[in-house]
Amino acid sequence: MRISTEQLQQHLAREVKPLYTVFGAETLLAIEACDLIRARARAQGYTEREVLTVEPGFKWSHLALAASTQSLFASRKLLELRIPTGKPGTEGSTAIQAYCDAMPTETVTLIHLPGLDWRTLKSGWFEALERAGMAVEARIVARKALPQWLAGRLRAQNQDADARTLEFIAERVEGNLMAAYQEVQKLALLHPTGTIGFEDARDAVLDVARYDVFSIGEALLEGDVARLARMLDGLRGEGVALPLVLWAITEEIRAIGKVVTGATAGKPLSMLWRDARVFGPSHQNLMQQNYRRFSLGQVSDALRHAAAIDRTIKGLVKGDAWDELLQLALRFARGVTPRADGRSPSTAARRTQAASEQNALF
Repeated sequence: MRISTEQLQQHLAREVKPLYTVFGAETLLAIEACDLIRARARAQGYTEREVLTVEPGFKWSHLALAASTQSLFASRKLLELRIPTGKPGTEGSTAIQAYCDAMPTETVTLIHLPGLDWRTLKSGWFEALERAGMAVEARIVARKALPQWLAGRLRAQNQDADARTLEFIAERVEGNLMAAYQEVQKLALLHPTGTIGFEDARDAVLDVARYDVFSIGEALLEGDVARLARMLDGLRGEGVALPLVLWAITEEIRAIGKVVTGATAGKPLSMLWRDARVFGPSHQNLMQQNYRRFSLGQVSDALRHAAAIDRTIKGLVKGDAWDELLQLALRFARGVTPRADGRSPSTAARRTQAASEQNALF
């Protein structure tokens, strides 16, 4: 069975399973989940602790040996297995599945894994872990959910803030949850319990945001031009390769073009995701909510602009490639220009436009 880190505390209040697998890309939430499991196991009498780390030279026979060995001083044990790479290999996969088939008694097993791709999540050894115990996923906190996450952390230290202040803090800590946690703790040290004012937050919270190039598509889809500008400025400051940023933006524009082309032809969206390479529920939901803002003409213009930026990056054309990239992103994110009556073009008009443009796009 799989749950999120947000559900873990409620689960542990009811029971302690013999096996927990904590995985996910959000390091802070994974650390906190492991701490909760350890604390609950300790309260249940699992006082002995043994840690195995899978690194070069690790012998998988040690896992079975650790499970079968009991201390003379404690009848219950917490056994931790850490796999930093998330890849146990053939021998490890076999050992994990055998372990799950014959779980040791009087032992709580805690397995640490990093973020895993979809292939690994469907592997035999990971599915065996899910069947035998509880898989706890440390999911990335989406930008939209970040103010709510911050509000929850403030409540835990008897503080609160209004929506404007929470949004300001979220802008300062986006993409860096560990630093966000530290900034929230700092507010507890600097200010008493109660409401944190906007001025208090502005004076105290540092700009520690870190941006993921693969999150640009989300801001493009939503038309969040302020966030796009911050992201591009942040990526430039962090030294991210310009061709990679251009590629990420162009891939999202192409995906939108393919979805618009298919939708105007009457195809259901569920049939378009694979061809447009729109994977994951979050990305698909954003695309479904926002693709109507874009036209094929806008996609075509954006791809021509991207090609010109590529030539600038290669030194074939003079210009500031970062500035051009910003102009491309902001112009595209604004979407289709509305008609005089304030409505988007009709479906019939979109299909007529699609028929004349789609051959030049892909």
